[in-house]
Amino acid sequence: MGKKTVSLVLSSGGARGMAHIGAIEALEESGYDIVSIAGCSAGALIGGIYATGQLPKFKDWICNLDRIDVFSLMDFTFSSKGFIKGEKVFGELKNLIEDSLIEDLNIPFCCTAVEIPSGKEKIFKSGSLYEAIRASASIPSVMTPARIGKHEYIDGGILNPIPFNLVTEKNKGELLVAVDLNGPKDQVLKLQKEVKKESAIKLPTWLNEYQKKFTNYFYADEKEKKSKKAKGMSSVELLNFSFDLLQDKLSDLVIEKHTVDMMVEISREQAGTLEFHRAEELIKVGRLKMEEAIRKFENGNQGAE
Repeated sequence: MGKKTVSLVLSSGGARGMAHIGAIEALEESGYDIVSIAGCSAGALIGGIYATGQLPKFKDWICNLDRIDVFSLMDFTFSSKGFIKGEKVFGELKNLIEDSLIEDLNIPFCCTAVEIPSGKEKIFKSGSLYEAIRASASIPSVMTPARIGKHEYIDGGILNPIPFNLVTEKNKGELLVAVDLNGPKDQVLKLQKEVKKESAIKLPTWLNEYQKKFTNYFYADEKEKKSKKAKGMSSVELLNFSFDLLQDKLSDLVIEKHTVDMMVEISREQAGTLEFHRAEELIKVGRLKMEEAIRKFENGNQGAE
């Protein structure tokens, strides 16, 4: 059997993007060679880090962050453009893994963002990796727009949540594999929760207030989320809800137009946008989902022989 090569497309989806790590690991362990990556937002982050060859280092770091650590990386601001500046977390990433030029990465990589106010899609194929990721991951109303030179950018998921169009040239026999983090509710994968030692540090009052205000982004559990929704949505939550609906419909349309060899769907309900403290659980979800997709693909191919 020839070498199994893959062009990988990774969607937007906030903290659910940690599932991309498990999906990548499952592909590698099953003998698939990822030869190119196209990503958006969270997919740009994980795809870009993978292309540097430093994904294990990133995984070790992200899996050791608890809820307090995640909050400590959020440099809150009262800007009308977003409530997180993003400088702190990207500073930590640069300390962990050195920035590099996209054109010098081990694997061909590109990602997408949206230039404002023109609304044009910007495709990053060269230049600073972290500048490209920061632009692609600037979720409207959450993270302030990224500024590169004279231009400002927001999350690529606005126009292109699953950037199949960035996969331009495939060699004969190369597989197209995609991971969608904005799947339907029935795709939720329930895992047996491991009991983790809780931090002795109490959340400051102002952080508790942020958590209550932005429940859709970092909710503690499903019961808390439902309780919040029952009281009605705030203007920020309504904006987020609308953005999610538009992104879901756009994702469905994009998927319908492309023939994909392996498609992994992670439910939007699997985790909140900023629940990065659940990285270990989400990585496992991504791994299990990709292992299932690989089994279906390989069994289908065997049946066709």
